[in-house]
Amino acid sequence: MGNSEWFYPFVCGGIASITAEFGTFPIDTAKTRLQIQGQKFDDQFSRLQYRGMTHAFTKISQEEGFRALYSGIWPAVLRQATYGTIKFGTYYSLKKHLAQQGLLHDSSGSERVWANVVCAVTAGAVSSAIANPTDVIKVRMQVDSREAGRQSMFSCFREIYEREGVRGLWRGVCPTGCRAVVIAAVELPVYDACKNTLIPIVGDTSANHFLASSVASLGSAIASTPLDVIRTRLMNQKRLTVAIEGLASAKIYTSSLDCAVRTVRTEGALALYKGFIPTLMRMGPWNIIFFLTYERLKVL
Repeated sequence: MGNSEWFYPFVCGGIASITAEFGTFPIDTAKTRLQIQGQKFDDQFSRLQYRGMTHAFTKISQEEGFRALYSGIWPAVLRQATYGTIKFGTYYSLKKHLAQQGLLHDSSGSERVWANVVCAVTAGAVSSAIANPTDVIKVRMQVDSREAGRQSMFSCFREIYEREGVRGLWRGVCPTGCRAVVIAAVELPVYDACKNTLIPIVGDTSANHFLASSVASLGSAIASTPLDVIRTRLMNQKRLTVAIEGLASAKIYTSSLDCAVRTVRTEGALALYKGFIPTLMRMGPWNIIFFLTYERLKVL
């Protein structure tokens, strides 16, 4: 790949991310609904409405219509056009740069783990911070699809900006960044390591990419779900006054740590893994679709 094609990993990453997003978005909606329910400090979401992913699919479809499962898809697509493009493009561009500097491979020719992790963490942190506003809009539209169905992505953006200011668009950016770092640090290096391990066995084939992306998905789901629960709850928390112990100006959660502590204290430690099954069910197909698409685009 010549110097004039430095942008190619970015384009491939963006197209593959958007393709994967369309294919798995209903699972993400079910995951978001499961993660926000059961909050003892918020009457609106204190009741457990869904017993699991399948029940969430059925109830949302019956009560709100099938389209509700895709409520928030356009900010999600916009997010992938920025987050996915920057994340995967930066990761593979950094790896190429380290390879040119002789830092990526050790004396045996194998890729150094620390080099992959550094590239992945850098790519994840930068891309998630830039794309955070689209994530906030997506979560808000997913949580209340009845309201979201009457407003566009731009009207939702305007409402957040007018009521909560610029800071409202970056609500939950800390756990989002941490989650992105964890996912990138686990997912991308694990995928590359599995793929390179399987090449002598099955070659650089679609079967290889399928297996490698499946293993990477399991690892990233286990590592990132607690941060995802905290992120989702903070993003859904509108800057409105709530009555807690008679204090009208009190907030439900004041920080990521406060959210984690209150969640564990009132709902138990397993509450941090709410939505784990849909997270895994989404990450699996998402990564399979992404990496199969990405690997195909690379050879075009």
